[in-house]
Amino acid sequence: MNDWGEREPGLRDRKKAATRRTLLQTAARMFAERGYQETTVKDIASAAGVTERTFFRYFPSKEDLVFAEVLDLVPLLRREIPRRPAGEPPLTAVLNGLVEAAGALDEGLAILFVGTPPRALPTGARRTHVLTDFEDGIADALVVRLAEQHPDEPDDRRARRAAVLARVSVAVIRSALLAHVSEDAAGPERRSVDDFGTLLREAFDAVREAV
Repeated sequence: MNDWGEREPGLRDRKKAATRRTLLQTAARMFAERGYQETTVKDIASAAGVTERTFFRYFPSKEDLVFAEVLDLVPLLRREIPRRPAGEPPLTAVLNGLVEAAGALDEGLAILFVGTPPRALPTGARRTHVLTDFEDGIADALVVRLAEQHPDEPDDRRARRAAVLARVSVAVIRSALLAHVSEDAAGPERRSVDDFGTLLREAFDAVREAV
């Protein structure tokens, strides 16, 4: 047990977590180097030193690997957004919380946002479900934050405000993704996490200036 009364993971759990992390790290690197479409499951498994069969024990498909890392971000967003300084406006808190949450992952922003059109243009029920989970995670964090800042606000109004701000935030992130993907056509040298970070901040700035 740790200090919070949670069971410490055993050796088997740690090995499984390490293999999963290796697959995610390898995929992040290969997506950045080759692009999402050009990287196969076989490529990822081989570079990670495992078989394709092992890959599929962790992820049903390459797409699910991408979604898994997006969903890994959700509990981190729930933690980081409420921690932002009280003076930050909600959208600023989301942006900075996102950067902090991504920084807590070994891949940072790389696996989430580098040169992967399927994540920039989500379609279909599976992707819609992931986007909804992402929005819900941001909304949950904003509810906590707004409750601390405006304790007298009715719960239902606070929840509606948080939901709207979460949807706006996801739309802003997708806009930055679209801009990043369109700039990939200029050449692989444009595929930079720093480039995406700049576009992300510009997109949030545009919304803040408009409201």
